[in-house]
Amino acid sequence: MNLRRGKPLIVRCPFVPRRFCVNIFGLILTRDSSWIDSDIINHERIHTAQMRELIFVPFYILYFLEWLVRLLQHRQWYTAYKNISFEREAYAHGHDHTYLAQRRHFAQWRTRNNRDS
Repeated sequence: MNLRRGKPLIVRCPFVPRRFCVNIFGLILTRDSSWIDSDIINHERIHTAQMRELIFVPFYILYFLEWLVRLLQHRQWYTAYKNISFEREAYAHGHDHTYLAQRRHFAQWRTRNNRDS
């Protein structure tokens, strides 16, 4: 799949909570895809770009470790999730459908939106 265009494969999965999606190696798992719009798809494509540059498995390890640190820091799972560097980049640029064409490598650690909220 080309990171700059094309729609990722969306698979219905009953184990994913409602109105959530999980990106596994570029495959988007969700219970119901009716709520997924172009901004959500772009958000997940940004995650796929992050995964590829970190060779997938290290991405998941770093994501989980950073979430644990943020959870200890904020003591609320959703606030911890929103403050993960990978999520901050994806939320900051999910609406910009040209972002992946200009995205610099390891932008999750370079972005100005990388401060805790």
